[in-house]
This record gives sequence, C-alpha cells and structure tokens, in this order.
Amino acid sequence: MQRFKHYTIPVFTPEMACPFQCVFCNQQKISGHTQSPDFQEVTHTIQTYLNSFKAGERHVEVGFFGGTFTGIPTDIQENYLKTVQPFLDSGEVQGIRLSTRPDYINEEVLARLKKYRVSTIELGAQSLDDAVLRAARRGHTVKQVEEAARLIRAAGFDLGLQMMIGLPGDTLEKAMATAQKIIDLGASNTRIYPTLVIKETVLYKWYRQGKYKPLLLEEAVAWAKQLLLKFEKAGVRVIRLGLHPSRGLLDGSEWVAGPFHPSFRELVLTEIWYDLLVTEFRINNGTSGRLHQKIEIFVSPPEINYAIGYGGKNKKRLLEHFREVKFTPHAVLSGRNFKVKRYV
Repeated sequence: MQRFKHYTIPVFTPEMACPFQCVFCNQQKISGHTQSPDFQEVTHTIQTYLNSFKAGERHVEVGFFGGTFTGIPTDIQENYLKTVQPFLDSGEVQGIRLSTRPDYINEEVLARLKKYRVSTIELGAQSLDDAVLRAARRGHTVKQVEEAARLIRAAGFDLGLQMMIGLPGDTLEKAMATAQKIIDLGASNTRIYPTLVIKETVLYKWYRQGKYKPLLLEEAVAWAKQLLLKFEKAGVRVIRLGLHPSRGLLDGSEWVAGPFHPSFRELVLTEIWYDLLVTEFRINNGTSGRLHQKIEIFVSPPEINYAIGYGGKNKKRLLEHFREVKFTPHAVLSGRNFKVKRYV
C-alpha cells in the first residue's frame, strides 16, 4: 500500500516587498534566488514539479516563500495567486501557502487571500521575545505577532509561525519560551532556523567586530532537539529544521559562520535517538562491562537511519559498550518505538 505523500512546490520572491533589513538577512544569498519569477515562470515551475512527483496518493501545495508576500503590490499578489487557480480547479494542487510578516496582516489582506484559496499563512515571527526582536531589528513586536496570529486563525487559515535560534540576545530559555508561545497561539506548523552569519549583513559586520558570536553546531543541535520534542508533544508539525542548503551555503561562498549543516535535521534526530538508547541500555561515557554482548535493535523503517545516526554515529557509540550492534527495520513498529534482542 502506497503511503500518503506531502509535497510543497516552492516559488521564491526574494525581498520583493520587505522594507526592513534585519541584522541577519540577505534573503537573496540565503535562498539562492536573486530575481522574482514572472507569472509564466510560476506556471512552468508548478507543472515541472507536478511532472516529477511520484504517482499515488499525495497532497500538493504551492508555497510562495522568501519575501513579504502580502507587502507586494496587490495586483502582483493577485496575478501570482491566479497562476495557481487552474491547478486547484483540476485537483492537481490542493492548497497554497505563503510566508509574510506579522505587521503585513489585516482583515482586508486575509479576505483577498481567502478569495484565492490560500490555505496556510506562515509568519516570520523569529522570536517571541521583544528584546531579541529589537536586537535583530525586526521592526515588529510580540504583540503584533499575537494579533496577526489571532486574525489568521479567526479567518480559518492554518497558521505557521517560524522561529530562529541564536539571534543576538537569544538564550535557550528564551527560545523555549518562544516555542511555548507558538504553541499557545495555535500554530499548526513551524520552522526552526539556526542563525547564520551571511555576507553583506549587519550580523556579518558585528561578527567581524567581535560583537556577535553565533551558536556552535553542537549548541544549535542541542537547542533544536529540545524544541522539536516540545513541538511534537504539543502536536505542532516542524516542517523544517535548518536552512535549505543553497549553493552559497554549500560552497561557503556566502556563509561566514554559524551552525550550518546540510543534514541539520538528521543531526538533531540522531541525538534524540541516542538519548533513547542511553536510557534503554543505561550506558554512560565509560564502557559498561558488556562488551561480550551482541544486541539487535528493531526500529520502524522510517526511523532506522536516525536510530543508526548520522554517519553511523549512534552505532559507533554503542560499539564502545557492546561486541556487536545491529539495527533491523521492523514494519510493525512505528514512531520512535523500538525493541531489543540481546545475545551472549
């Protein structure tokens, strides 16, 4: 039986409308897109993606990302949204999602988006701590995020609230408090982005002057691990952990410092699984005296790579305590449930 698959077709409109320049932001370099697509390009992009998707049961959304979509001139907004309507009519696409700023939401804007069958609105909240927002020069307040979130939910849209970790003035405690507020505001989904130092940003200047120190990769993974577990417990879907690996990030031509890794989510899930394994086997930093034992760990197929760990990290850790370690997929298991067999 084929599994239900969710797809998002991304359309980038970098810095098309945003009048602010947050300290961390150079959207063109982060997204890898320097120009906004014309309307024919959007249609072509949607069709190309649809042709590449596997046949079977699926849910497809078109996502307008990268800029402040609701700040774009109204006629351009409508023309972008009109390009998606034929695909909604045909049933090939099931929804539209877009990202914008909380201070660019009002009832008139929401009525227009409803007319064109937008289903999900993501707000770039980044933090729900006013001191962190001021330091990042976001140009909006926590209260504005709260009001925009209320209006979006009242109008019947799914709400997404994006957050960043490691902004100037941020702490783990503040990040966890932001996560709790995202949950309390009724978000159905979120994205967690570690703050990076990108060229031609204010943060880059501060970093060179020694005024800003980004999180280490290990710190960002540790923060994100706690955040992911908190969101999962509350039923908030974490759509993305870490920035999309654009060419400028992968080749280092734009990324200067900070916790970037192309498999950031896998690093986080590796640590979540290791915590589970440590608890199961009651192991510590030293050898446990069980090096003569062989263990086999049965894991659900979607989780097995995370259980083994990025680069086999968890398996290597366990091999410090056991003679042989084997991970085996088990179709009956689901989520992070697992079973263990021990052999002498």
